[in-house]
Amino acid sequence: MEEIVSQSNPILAQWAAPVPPEEITSAKIRDIIVHMKTLLREEPLGVAIAAPQIGESLRIFVVSGKALTKHKGDDAPQPDRTYINPEVLKISRKKKELHEGCLSVRSDKPDTLVWGTVKRADKMKIRAYDEHGTLAEHSATGFLAQIFQHEIDHLEGILYTSKAERVYEEKLSQSA
Repeated sequence: MEEIVSQSNPILAQWAAPVPPEEITSAKIRDIIVHMKTLLREEPLGVAIAAPQIGESLRIFVVSGKALTKHKGDDAPQPDRTYINPEVLKISRKKKELHEGCLSVRSDKPDTLVWGTVKRADKMKIRAYDEHGTLAEHSATGFLAQIFQHEIDHLEGILYTSKAERVYEEKLSQSA
């Protein structure tokens, strides 16, 4: 698929299929991940993307290096990170209402963004494969925990707009 699919695409409402571990390093999966990373880099406000957002119903998501740099709290650039077949191991009961958007939820008005406020757990731990087939655990707090939850929702056929307390549009500033 050439671009990010919109919220009206039925693939975004489906449970994504797991990637068989023996296929993780295949050319097909590698090409999907490269395509996801390329599209993510083209989105100035994008911090992550899930495979269903490019029309592939697979349990894969990529978090941009810029989001990981923000999470680490230093200026050292981080590479994009791929998570395949993520499994939630722990999630905190404490939730925060957070501001959230999505590359698949766009306004039909020019220079306008769609946002929502969603209650998300403050901390979580997942286990996932990377693009080399290595299985590891990843703990996240704050912004990264929010990203993990948003992307795992995509893999389960859920858009943030169905969980949002409030959805609203915001005009981009002329100076941006």
